[in-house]
Amino acid sequence: MYHIDFSHPSSVYFVGIGGVSMSALAELLADAGFQVSGSDRSPSALTRDLESKGIKVFYGQRAENITDSIDCVVFTSAIAPDNPEYTAAHEKNLPCLTRGQLMGQIMLNYELPIGISGTHGKTTTTSMAGEILLHAGLDPTLAVGGILKDIGGNMRIGKSGYFMTEACEYTNTFLDFHPRVGIILNIGEDHLDFFKDLADIRNSFRNYARLLPRDGCLIINGQIDNLTEITEGLACRVITFGSNASSDYYPGEIRYDQWGNASFCLYSQGRERQFTLQVPGEHNVYNAMAAIALADLLEVDTEITAKALRAYRGTDRRFEHKGSIGGVNIIDDYAHHPDEITATLKAAANYPHRKIWCVFQPHTYSRTKAFLKDFARSLALADAVVLTDIYAARENYDPEVSSRLLQQEIQALGKECHYFPTFDEVENFLLENCIKGDMLITMGAGDVVKIGENLLGK
Repeated sequence: MYHIDFSHPSSVYFVGIGGVSMSALAELLADAGFQVSGSDRSPSALTRDLESKGIKVFYGQRAENITDSIDCVVFTSAIAPDNPEYTAAHEKNLPCLTRGQLMGQIMLNYELPIGISGTHGKTTTTSMAGEILLHAGLDPTLAVGGILKDIGGNMRIGKSGYFMTEACEYTNTFLDFHPRVGIILNIGEDHLDFFKDLADIRNSFRNYARLLPRDGCLIINGQIDNLTEITEGLACRVITFGSNASSDYYPGEIRYDQWGNASFCLYSQGRERQFTLQVPGEHNVYNAMAAIALADLLEVDTEITAKALRAYRGTDRRFEHKGSIGGVNIIDDYAHHPDEITATLKAAANYPHRKIWCVFQPHTYSRTKAFLKDFARSLALADAVVLTDIYAARENYDPEVSSRLLQQEIQALGKECHYFPTFDEVENFLLENCIKGDMLITMGAGDVVKIGENLLGK
């Protein structure tokens, strides 16, 4: 594997530079004095931000963008071997790194690299923990998989030895990381276009835990099935959080305010402490417990931790209130897996509403096919569902699965469900049917957010 010499900045080119993680890495290298450039399919807020920092971005991926002056090319797992820039880089025998390999090399430059993993909740927990470190004055470098308002983006470059990033399991990216502290929030079935089954996924998380050094620490959800299979024989310290006293950290007396935001008593280390969140849902109590356990490990004062969590208002596309029109509250959420949908809709139930409308854009054919009935059961928690076409992302069309098929599954559960092939049709339907007091949630990992923004005139 090619190793970047951080003491001698060179020229690095990112294929897919507009991705959340890729743009963060590009910004970090540019700040370190590297000559950074890259390409993406079209302009976005992230690419425009990179350009404002002097980073050259090409729109459209072409072989001629790959020149001999480039010292290293970085790819994401979404880049196929027939991509013209991928092909050109290999034809020129240019050193290449995956996004995960580059992230791993960057982590080695920090005294305390922290990797937050799990099938769900990585962005929220990274953001919560980042908020705590900022309040504690630890001046961390943060790489977040979403837009955190308090840092004005997805990347914050600090000057201390603290580095924190999300650690994604897809294509085993996180196995190239070098964490000293690792968090595993949960382990479930997902990304079955890459993993064979749940056992394969669990094996990857086990291998991730084994990356932690003897003087490191693993913070892990104690409710994970057969937990010892993940933790047995680890050289590092292990701290658990969960729903009851079998874990080192567990909650009690969870209450919700009028907006569905939770407050709870946390039991840990023989102590009882009270915390209040400004984000809704029980799932965020568990995300907060992981962040609190990390804060305790770093010896952050409890009052600072509690203040930081009260200040945290969420990240973009995580139960984000986009606005109101005609008395209808419009929420946007990134949920694109049945477990995430369940958590979001349960949180929504505690939020003021007359009727919950969920506009769901399925993400990838493989995920929709693998979890078709699970998606139907999760979405049935809404009062009414509106489906768009499947967002293909990195995949080719699969005629064996469709939104109409998902619609049939939802209707079979006795739930109102509508399908429209275009966003215009969805928006017209909502304008005619949503009334004052309703809550409208746009949901999915694609571009479904545009529906709510269009309705609000944004």
